[in-house]
Amino acid sequence: MSRFPTYAEWHDHANGVHPSDNLRDWLTDRVSLTYKLMAHCQQFRVQRLRQQRAICLADEWQEIGLPRRLQVQERDVLLRCDGRPMVFGHTVLALAATTTEWPFFSTLGERSLGSTLFGDPLVARGQLQFARLYRSHPLVQRMCAATGSDDFAYPLWARRSTFRRKTGVMLVTEVFFPEIGQLRRVRPDQKKMAAATLRAPGSGRGDSRQQPAARQAHSIDAATQQAPLAAVSSAIHT
Repeated sequence: MSRFPTYAEWHDHANGVHPSDNLRDWLTDRVSLTYKLMAHCQQFRVQRLRQQRAICLADEWQEIGLPRRLQVQERDVLLRCDGRPMVFGHTVLALAATTTEWPFFSTLGERSLGSTLFGDPLVARGQLQFARLYRSHPLVQRMCAATGSDDFAYPLWARRSTFRRKTGVMLVTEVFFPEIGQLRRVRPDQKKMAAATLRAPGSGRGDSRQQPAARQAHSIDAATQQAPLAAVSSAIHT
C-alpha cells in the first residue's frame, strides 16, 4: 500500500515503474490512446463521469503552473472497449485558463477531448511520466466508484503528460485497468494514416456540480472508422 494516499511518485521513464512488455507498449505509445483503443475493439465509447470545479490533487498543481493546491477545472471519463472499461481519464486545467487558450473544454460534453488536442496545430504535448497507483490514491478511488468494483490487481499503472496551447497548460492523466492487457487488435494498423502524434514543445512535432449526462456515453462503432485521415482524427481522445 502506498504511504502517500493522495500523492503518486512519477517517473520520466517507464523503467521506473517496471511494467510488463504488453503494458509498456500501452504506456509509452505517443499516438492517440483512443485511436489505439479503437483498433482493439468493435465499439469504443467515451463515458463522461464528471466535469466540474474541484481542488487539484497533491501531485498536480505544479504541473499546471499553480503556486499551491487550488481549485481547478477537472474532467473525468471512462474509455470503454466493447462495454468494458479500459482506461480512466482525468484532465485538469487552471481556473484562470481562458476560452482563447482552450476554447472547447467547457462545451465538450460527451465528445472526445483528443478530437481537438490532436487536430489542433497550436497544441504541443509534453513528456510522458509514469506511476504505479494503489487503492488509496484518489484517482483509483474514483475508478472504483465509477465501476462499482475495487477488485483490482494492484498496483495500477498510470501515465500523464501536459498539453500546451498558447499560454494555457492542461494535464491529462490516464490510469489503465488491468484488463487492457487482454485486448487484441481487431482492425489493421492504420497508425501511419492517422497523424495521431503531437509535436513536443520546441520541436516540429490527456461546472460546479456533477452533470446528469455523466451516465450517458459517446459511442463510436469501430467498424465504421475505416475512412481516411479526417474521419479517424475526428474520434481521437488521449
